This record gives sequence, structure tokens and C-alpha cells, in this order.
Amino acid sequence: MSRQLLTQGEPPPVRVINPGGGSPFLLVCDHSGRRVPQSLGDMGVSAADWERHIAWDIGTAPLCDMLARALDAVCITQTYSRLVIDCNRRPGHPTSIPPVSDGTPVPANIGMPAWQEDARVDEIFAPYHAAIAGEVNRRLAERRACVLIAVHSFTPVMGGVARPWQAGVLHNRAPALSQALARVLEASGLLVGDNEPYRLTDESDYTVPVHAEARGLAYVELEIRQDLIGDAEGQAAWSELLARALPEAKEAVLF
Repeated sequence: MSRQLLTQGEPPPVRVINPGGGSPFLLVCDHSGRRVPQSLGDMGVSAADWERHIAWDIGTAPLCDMLARALDAVCITQTYSRLVIDCNRRPGHPTSIPPVSDGTPVPANIGMPAWQEDARVDEIFAPYHAAIAGEVNRRLAERRACVLIAVHSFTPVMGGVARPWQAGVLHNRAPALSQALARVLEASGLLVGDNEPYRLTDESDYTVPVHAEARGLAYVELEIRQDLIGDAEGQAAWSELLARALPEAKEAVLF
């Protein structure tokens, strides 16, 4: 029996958009994809649930593609669904390979053999984070600026409670850039959550604590409400907005 998760011909776990981009911004998107390895089938999850936020961060993939090109920024995105493995959780975290997501059971994640959990880490999680680390290392070695922007999206309603923010900026030990971006977005008339609708911590997150805070990089973990970027018009509007707002925020705190 094969103990390899991904079979020959399946897409790699990492996609790099605009490699060699000259911007100081490095965009990353932990939950942009919703592919499933062929060996896992549908994981016991219905087709309707694969359309929901539990499978991916809706709207982020095309938004990041547009924004990378608008900023001339490198963007590193993840191909496989967060239901296979969540690339913004440390391996072994209770929600790294979730048995249940927002009330929906994920049968393939219940009682799996240890080798399969290891394969998900080795074949999906590890290459994605190696790509981010490699890009950060190259920039630091070349004494180039590196500002990490982690792009996520959030559902407008959770647990029956409406979320009023159009966007949220998350931060932990280094809030300056996140709060500067919030001020720029608020000046455009938006309601921006400060560590809302989620709070960034060492336990709840992985990408920013490991690649930004541990390396002393400026960063923003940006959350955008999914109904605002669910179609091409919204994605284009937010790309245009962020292509102006991110440099303005960076200039306010870094130079």
C-alpha cells in the first residue's frame, strides 16, 4: 500500500505568482486553494460544503493574483484545501487537520493512520512554508526589504452572528503596520476590526509568528469579508484599494 499522499500528475502544493517581483511586499495566502489529493476522494464532505468557507478562504486566490501584479510583488499561495491540512496551524494543533469544521464533520480526518497525518505535513504543509522561508531568506541575504502580507477572508456570519467589519487587521507583538493599514482603510470609509474577527496569537496562527515575528519583519495579517471579494468586480476593487493602501501604510511607519 502506498504511503504517498499526492500522486504523479497532481498539482504541487505551492504556487508562486510573479516570481522575481521587485516590491518589498511578500504576499502569502494560506487558504487560497481547495483541491483535494485524489487519494482522499471527497473526504466524506458534500459538494455543497466544498463551496463554503470551511474549505478555503473565498475570493483570496484571484485577489492575490491581481494584487501581486498591481504591486509587482511576489505572492506564495497554497493549493490544497484547509480541510486536508491547515497551513496556518502548527502540525499537531487540534485544528491542523480538523475532524469537524464549523459544525461539518470531516470523516477522512477522523481516525486516520499516523503515516497519513505525516504525509499531509510532509507533502503539503512543509513545502509551502519552505517556499515562504526561502523567499524571506533570499531577501534578507540580499539586504532587501521584506514586508509580509498574509491575506485571508472571513464569512459575513458566524454562529448566527453578523460580522459588521469590511476588513480586519490582525497582529500580535508588532502592531504598527497593521494599525497603520487600518487607519488608511478607515479613511476610505471602511469599518475595520482591530484583531477582529480573529485574534492573532502564537497558538492560533503559524505563518505570521514563524515567518514575520520570529524574523523581525513588519507584517499585516489581513482579513477581508468574503461577500466583498466573492466576484471579479469585488476582487478588482479590493486589489485597487490595497495597491494604494499598503504602500501608504508602509510609508507611514517604516520610512
